[in-house]
Amino acid sequence: MQNNPSVSLILPIRNESAYIEQGLRAIFAQDYPPDRMEVLIVDGMSTDDTRAKIASLAASIPGLRPSVTILDNPGRIVPTGMNIALRQAKGEVIIRVDGHCVIAPDYVSKCVGHIQKEGVDGVGGPMESIGENFVSRAIAIGMSSHFGVGNSSFRTLNGKSMLVDTVPFPAYTRQVIERAGYYDEELVRNQDDEYNYRIRELGGNILMAKDVRSTYFSRGSLGKLWRQYYQYGFWKVRVLQKHPRQMSPRQFAPPAFVLTLFGSASLALSSALRPLSLVIPLLYLFANLLASLLTAAKRGWKYLPLLPVVFAILHLAYGLGFLAGLLKFWNRWADKIGQASQFSNEPAG
Repeated sequence: MQNNPSVSLILPIRNESAYIEQGLRAIFAQDYPPDRMEVLIVDGMSTDDTRAKIASLAASIPGLRPSVTILDNPGRIVPTGMNIALRQAKGEVIIRVDGHCVIAPDYVSKCVGHIQKEGVDGVGGPMESIGENFVSRAIAIGMSSHFGVGNSSFRTLNGKSMLVDTVPFPAYTRQVIERAGYYDEELVRNQDDEYNYRIRELGGNILMAKDVRSTYFSRGSLGKLWRQYYQYGFWKVRVLQKHPRQMSPRQFAPPAFVLTLFGSASLALSSALRPLSLVIPLLYLFANLLASLLTAAKRGWKYLPLLPVVFAILHLAYGLGFLAGLLKFWNRWADKIGQASQFSNEPAG
C-alpha cells in the first residue's frame, strides 16, 4: 500500500439535517490529501432538507476538497446503504462514517497510518458521546459509563490502544472487505458488530487506537433513546443466531434482568411470597442510585435527577427488545446465512 492510498468515506444517512453540515465540514477539514479521498453519501430517501444542506455546503467550499457523490438508498437502512456505496467505492481504504458524528481532523491519516504500520484489517477509536441539550447530555453521560453499557471499550476507554471485537466508524482495507463480502441487509441494527465478527472469523483483526478520535451526538430525548436500545436488543438476537460466539456476557445481562423482574412480579401474586418479590427491584434500585451518585459526582450533580432514568432505559429497553427478538425469531436458529452476498466491483444500478 502506497504512502497515501486512496480513501473512500461512506456516509449512510437519513434525515440528518441537524448534523450533516458539522459532519461534512469535519471531513473537508481532514489533513489527508483531498485528491486522494472521495465521499460517498448514501441517502435513505430523506424527507427533510438534508440533501439541500449537502449541496449548499459543497458549493460554498471551492478549491481542494474531496469529491462528493450522493447515492439513493431505497432500502433506507445502514446495510443497504453501505452495500450501494461499496459497489461504487474506489478507495484502497474504506471508512464508514455516521451522519451523527464528527471525526477529528487527523482521523483519516491516523487510520491509514495504523493500517500501514500495525498491519491491521480494520481500525477505529474511542468515541466521545456528547449532547446538545440537558437531556441529551445526561444520555451521553449514561452511555459512556460502565454501569450503563458494561465493558463496551470504545464507549468507556479513552487512553488505551488494543485489539477489540468492534469499533465505531471503522476504516477497513479493501482486501478485507473483498474477503468478508457485503453487509447483511437483514440487520436494521448491530450490522457493524456482525460485520466485524465476520472479519475476525476470517482471521482478521480490529484495532481500537487511542489517537483515532470522534465525537457522537447522542439521542435528544428519552423516547428516542428507548427506541434505539430496544432495536439494539431486538436485532442482537439475529446476530446471536448467526454468530453465537460473537456474544459477550454483558449482552445477556439486560434480558436476564428483565426476566428476573417478570419473576418478581409473579411472586407478588402470592401474599406469602410478596416480600421476596421486592428483593430484585430493590437491589437494582440501590445499584442504580449508587451508580448515578458516583457518576454525577464526576460529571456534574445537575444530571443526578435524570441519570437513574437513563440507566433504567438502557437496561430495560435493550432487555425487552432482546426478549421480543427471541419471540419474533424463535424459528430462525437454523438460518445463519442472512442477506450478505459476496463482494463484486459491479456498480449499483
